[in-house]
Amino acid sequence: MNAECYKSLAMELGVYQLRNFSISFLSSLLGTENASVKLDSSSSGASVVAIDNKIEQAMDLVKSHLMYAVREEVEVLKEQIKDLVARNSQLEQENNLLKTLASPEQLAQFQAQLQTTGCSPPVSQSGQSTQPTPPNGGSSA
Repeated sequence: MNAECYKSLAMELGVYQLRNFSISFLSSLLGTENASVKLDSSSSGASVVAIDNKIEQAMDLVKSHLMYAVREEVEVLKEQIKDLVARNSQLEQENNLLKTLASPEQLAQFQAQLQTTGCSPPVSQSGQSTQPTPPNGGSSA
């Protein structure tokens, strides 16, 4: 019996401390004074409703701050994506220019380097390999 009484007392004390912590935390979060959100020992219906309202206000405040932070992060990520797409396009154009200016010997040497390093040939947007096949013993133009 003594252990059950102790558990019950400990539980009540824990609930009381949690309520006091919640009230002081919410008050500081909402910028109100502790005196305006006091919880009387009788736990009347009005104080419970007031606490519920404060909790709801705090949750709304947290939600709005979180949504603002998410929107801000989305804008930053959109800018980064836009920059990366532009950079990718620029590099693709540069790659195509270099391929057109390279001699067949240079392209064959590049392909041989890729094969020795184990790299796969680059793939174009159409899904076909952009790597040229080595010349079949033909003369270079």
